[in-house]
Formats: sequence, C-alpha cells, structure tokens
Amino acid sequence: MNLNEYLTYVVLPILLLAVLLVAYRFFKGPAIVNRVIALDLLITIGIGIITIYSIQTGQSTFLDDAMILALIAFLGTIAFSYYLEKKKENE
Repeated sequence: MNLNEYLTYVVLPILLLAVLLVAYRFFKGPAIVNRVIALDLLITIGIGIITIYSIQTGQSTFLDDAMILALIAFLGTIAFSYYLEKKKENE
C-alpha cells in the first residue's frame, strides 16, 4: 500500500466521519461556545483535507491556502473569546 492509497482509503474516510460528527455538534450544540469550537474544529479538519489533496496532486500552492485558512480560523477564535470576555465584564 503506497501513500496515496493510504490517504485515500484510510485517512480520508476518518476525516469525513469526523466532519459528520463535528457538524452534528455544530448544529445541535447547546451553547454558542460549543458551536464556535465545533466551527474551529471543522476548519481544522478542512485544513487536513486540503493537505491530503495537496499531497495527492503534488501541488504545494494548496498548502498556502490551508495556512491562510488556519490563520483566519485562529483570529476568529481569538476575536470570539475577546467578545465573550468583554460581554462578561459588562454584565
């Protein structure tokens, strides 16, 4: 079994199962914090899928897109935590 077969038949189905489970948590989450964490995890799984696609096609430009997506997700999580902290101070 070479790397492409391993990524296609083992890693990708595991990531797709993770997407389904996290999407369930995103839509069913009891609190907004759970939904933000699920969204962050969805983006992280998406970065993994982009990385697998980049490895299979041999194009490293997709890794640049994955890094930009990771930066946006990180900044979004930081902004949301800042919002929660300010909301807590005002109450």
